Amino acid sequence: MTNKFRLVVVLFSVIAAEVVSAQSPLRSEGGQCCLNSAENTLREAFRDYWYTGVSVNQWQVEADKGGANAFDVTGFVSNDQTSDWPIIVKNFNWVVAENCMKCEVIHPKEGVYDFTLADQFVNKAKAAGLKVQGHCLIWHSQCAPWFHYDDKGNLVSPEVLKQRMREHIYTIVSHFKGRIDAWDVVNEAFEDDGSPRQSLFYQILGTDYIPLAFQYAHEADPSILLFYNDFSMNKATKVKGVADFFRPLIKQGLPVTAIGMQGHMILEDNVDNSVIKQYEQSIETIASAGVPTFFSELDLSALPNPYGFSGANVSDKFAYRPEMDPYKDGLTKEQEAKVGQFWVDFYKMLLRHHQDILRVNFWCLNDANSWRNDFPIKGRTDYATLFDRQNQVKSFVQELINLVKPQPTEQKKNKKNKK
Repeated sequence: MTNKFRLVVVLFSVIAAEVVSAQSPLRSEGGQCCLNSAENTLREAFRDYWYTGVSVNQWQVEADKGGANAFDVTGFVSNDQTSDWPIIVKNFNWVVAENCMKCEVIHPKEGVYDFTLADQFVNKAKAAGLKVQGHCLIWHSQCAPWFHYDDKGNLVSPEVLKQRMREHIYTIVSHFKGRIDAWDVVNEAFEDDGSPRQSLFYQILGTDYIPLAFQYAHEADPSILLFYNDFSMNKATKVKGVADFFRPLIKQGLPVTAIGMQGHMILEDNVDNSVIKQYEQSIETIASAGVPTFFSELDLSALPNPYGFSGANVSDKFAYRPEMDPYKDGLTKEQEAKVGQFWVDFYKMLLRHHQDILRVNFWCLNDANSWRNDFPIKGRTDYATLFDRQNQVKSFVQELINLVKPQPTEQKKNKKNKK
């Protein structure tokens, strides 16, 4: 495969150049000029540093009024999501689908593809001038059950799995060619200790499935950005394992645009800003591998952390206990202040490393539809996002904007200097 990787070095350098230009202060967004500078949004305030994105669910795309549809998420004030889309368009310039592009949805059976929900999402996003990230091409979880087995129930051979991966990736990437700007190619392929996850992909192909997936995606559409994505990337052992794996492949020409860090954080874990310091080190470790990073799935749980749990493995669950759900009626003022201070400190750290960050992407628009309400304990009420359950932006967001927004005294000084 090394020779094939070398063949794409020239094309990959073009993609890398596009990534660098995307960070230019003069860039446009979605083919349109940036929002008016008077707009008080993270999207506008940080446009000279990185893009700002959010995940989108199918009900937001459909502007669903709720009613007969029962959304299986704890904490909804109302299932009405008709107001969500305008807020998404105003506040973000990148969007990524939460579930409608995952294998079990888009490729449920061999030879059967269902692009219905994914097309609705992509078409609506492009019509609004948003950039779109596809999520995700190869992932052990939420993978259709048929993918790794033959008709007798045995694991397929390496050659059969390669053929299935190639057909799966080529079909999906080609379907969205010209409409999708980037793909999460491989998702969550490593354990927290930095070793390869023993998934069915790994059992059949070893780690070869990872560079193969990037090769197939690049062949299907050489123009798009290609990402690796994983959780627990604040852990030094994990980020080192990921960086060490990709570093030689990137040098050989494997078209990896960036390595994404999910960032499903827990306030309780951030003793003495330890979590923020860990992510700062992770940014530096990834940069040493020769590519930038981005935060792909940011949220912050304000709830107690059961058993020192960390990560985002969707199969991990704990039993409900009332003491693990102390804020049913809202956060206390003290807890709100802690949440706000966390985000201010986190953004200050990001600003120190903005040259190595492509995007800051939040997972779920508001507290009502955040998956953190039910993970890892179903039935809790969490406050993990930028917007509350009534779709009102939280007060700490203005504090983040103020980190880069010229203050009145500074504005007066600048005007005086121009005279």
